[in-house]
Amino acid sequence: MKGGRFITHNLKLRNAATAMGNFFASGILALGRKTGPFLWQLPATYRFDAERLDSFMRDLPRNSRDGEAVARQHDARLRRGALLEAADVVEYRHAFEVRHESYFHEEFYDILRAHRCGFVIADTAGKFPYAEEVTADFVYVRLHGSRQLYASSYTDEELDTWAGKLKRWRRGGRDVYVYFDNDMKTHAPFDAMRLAGRVMGRRAERAAPRR
Repeated sequence: MKGGRFITHNLKLRNAATAMGNFFASGILALGRKTGPFLWQLPATYRFDAERLDSFMRDLPRNSRDGEAVARQHDARLRRGALLEAADVVEYRHAFEVRHESYFHEEFYDILRAHRCGFVIADTAGKFPYAEEVTADFVYVRLHGSRQLYASSYTDEELDTWAGKLKRWRRGGRDVYVYFDNDMKTHAPFDAMRLAGRVMGRRAERAAPRR
């Protein structure tokens, strides 16, 4: 589940109570035990602001009961109605994907750790800075493409390397979430199956995307 762009890109995490209400009242509470970590992707032009980040993370709902409280802050812009009751009581996790170079330092990582939020390990074909910080009890990886952003597939050697990292994080007792975003040429599902095969101990054959 990706946090609303209006919250991250337009409001830039400030004065977002109503927008957060609309986001959490939009149907998210129906996911119940299928709810994964929430991804908050910040724009590449947005510089590090410790106070703003600390405040936003402090107000994030940590479970579905908190989510219900946040959802009740919605306004009339939800044209199809609001869902205000959670399908189940579940814990919530949050992860932040950042792209501006001003985030890649210990002060930001410490804020994430203080709020038990994950740092998104994002492969962006070298377009944006890269780090492999683990700041929570889970690891969140986004693979946008290693050579061409959103477009290139991953080689067997690259997937072998990622499989090794995933196994190491899991041996450390952490849940690991991996999302392929190299979908411009439909590589994502094939690469996901190939990586899953490696993690499970079998090497899937490379399949070419359909044209």
